[in-house]
Amino acid sequence: MSVNKYNAERYADSTAYEAITAVLAEDAKERREQRKYRPKVFIVSPFAGDTARNIINARRYCAFAVKRGYIPFAPHLLFPQFLDDSDTEQRKLGLFMGKVFLDGCKEVWVFGGVISSGMEEEISRANKRGIKIRYFNDRCEEVQRWDFQKN
Repeated sequence: MSVNKYNAERYADSTAYEAITAVLAEDAKERREQRKYRPKVFIVSPFAGDTARNIINARRYCAFAVKRGYIPFAPHLLFPQFLDDSDTEQRKLGLFMGKVFLDGCKEVWVFGGVISSGMEEEISRANKRGIKIRYFNDRCEEVQRWDFQKN
């Protein structure tokens, strides 16, 4: 887009021209940044128990990953939309599909402070695949694994 150096009365208006040019340059820079590579990250956090609260937390963790420049995938946000977690076969299918996605991620981020058996399975698979694992508390602050408790 070209910017005119002159105002409506045809007088040179360098202040407006420079301001508009700077804004357009910043917009173009933002668009270029958004097209850059963003690694996929697998989000591991509690689901069972207080599911309403855990879903809110998982959404917050995904937003945190996006702000950090990652593309998050949280299977416990997607699969319950069309699979019944209380049905054994559908649960197995959901776990299988989650593992397929996990294998394609650059990193695994574990959130919360408590590790359930399902979370432990995902962490174990990431370890076996050599995928980098990072741990965060419920405030999205990075911590060490030993800060987590087994459920």
